[in-house]
Amino acid sequence: MATAEENESETYRVIVLGQSGTEVLVAPSGDRFALPTVNIPRWQRVAENLRAAVKTDWGEEVVCLLEPDASASANATRIRYQAAEHWSVSGRPKMRTQWVSVSTLSDDSLIGASDYLAIQQSIALCSPKGKESPPGPFARLGWFKELREWVEAVIGPLGFHLNGNFRQLNASPSFSLVRFETEGPALWFKAVGEPNQKELPITSTLAQLFPDYVPPVLAARPDWNGWLTREGAGTLLCEAQEDALWEGAAAALAELQIDSIDHGARILGTGARDLGAATLSKLIQPFMESMAQLMERQTKVPPATLGRDELLLLGDRIQSALDALEALGIPETLGHRDLNPGNIIVSPSRCTFLDWAEAYVGNPFSSLEYLREHLRRTNGTDSAVETKLIESYCAQWEQAVPPAAVAEGLELAPLLAVFAYAAGSYAWEDKERLEEPATAGYLRSLTRRMNWEANELENRRSLCLN
Repeated sequence: MATAEENESETYRVIVLGQSGTEVLVAPSGDRFALPTVNIPRWQRVAENLRAAVKTDWGEEVVCLLEPDASASANATRIRYQAAEHWSVSGRPKMRTQWVSVSTLSDDSLIGASDYLAIQQSIALCSPKGKESPPGPFARLGWFKELREWVEAVIGPLGFHLNGNFRQLNASPSFSLVRFETEGPALWFKAVGEPNQKELPITSTLAQLFPDYVPPVLAARPDWNGWLTREGAGTLLCEAQEDALWEGAAAALAELQIDSIDHGARILGTGARDLGAATLSKLIQPFMESMAQLMERQTKVPPATLGRDELLLLGDRIQSALDALEALGIPETLGHRDLNPGNIIVSPSRCTFLDWAEAYVGNPFSSLEYLREHLRRTNGTDSAVETKLIESYCAQWEQAVPPAAVAEGLELAPLLAVFAYAAGSYAWEDKERLEEPATAGYLRSLTRRMNWEANELENRRSLCLN
């Protein structure tokens, strides 16, 4: 049985390749070799924690590349592999290591039964002389050196330079997130692959339209689908202690949305999701049909399933809420489906919003609901903090829309926000994803949440009538 410590950590064997791709770092063990092994916290950023562990334990600075396929035996012992490129020596290792030529290795050279296969897979994918095409630009050896040279070319004319310190937060063949320190402001390089390919044009356009709320894009690398920005001034909202910063974030969100009222068509043109009332209305029937099939496939009760009649009624209630929202005349604006406190930088004078892969144009109040949900997870059921957050948001909107319409829109928002989040993801249209138990279970859970919100809305309105 796994210990509590084992459940909280993951073990990786790290394949540290030399920059030429012909050597690999190993630890001598008798007449054979072992790959560097590190333990990192589970559920946290792999690249950042793995790099820190390799630096501490093995005295080496590395850049993560990809995770090669591990054998069944490696999975059984909770060991995974990570291919990385050697960047520099950074200290004294806790145990002896040496570089060996890959060409001299064989199955019998390594202690781990699947280590040699993992090394060969890494060489094939990452080395310039590999037999396979790299699955993305950040799998190949040398990409980080090329990135640094590009960044220097961008910031040199601005009067500052890299100081050598960096953090690699995310790493995969087509995704990258790196923070660079400079003699001046810190910089962030971000690159994305599928399904977030549209984040680059969305981010670039929003930075042009709303420079007070979105970090400026200093330069872009279209071939990598990546871009370079200055770090926003302030602290992440998830790390903030003052309730007033949550209120400021809500007010800034409303200001940004109001500023975006006349730019909906341009934002949609960048690839942002269309979650307007007309689009959502068309999704109700097919979404509920898909959920009916998922409910019928549910094998464990509880939680209770929703029958077809209940789903039909839920669809009618969602349509009624959309009709009521349209009648209020609240404009459709820019919104953010992933508005969590880790995507918001706050300070007493400024608020910056990050990670726009989930940008949409539609009901503005849905974004507030997503922010409120995260506030509840962070602060619990502190109604006073939540009330001030809503008041800050509404104070801005009431300058553009009659207060009665704002109040009615907020009442409709919980139901419509859940539906927009679930239906707008389009995961329910992907037959392969619906076969995944986690995806199917999550969509069923969201649908039950919609039904609960619809009942709550109905109850509140009944009380008002009485």
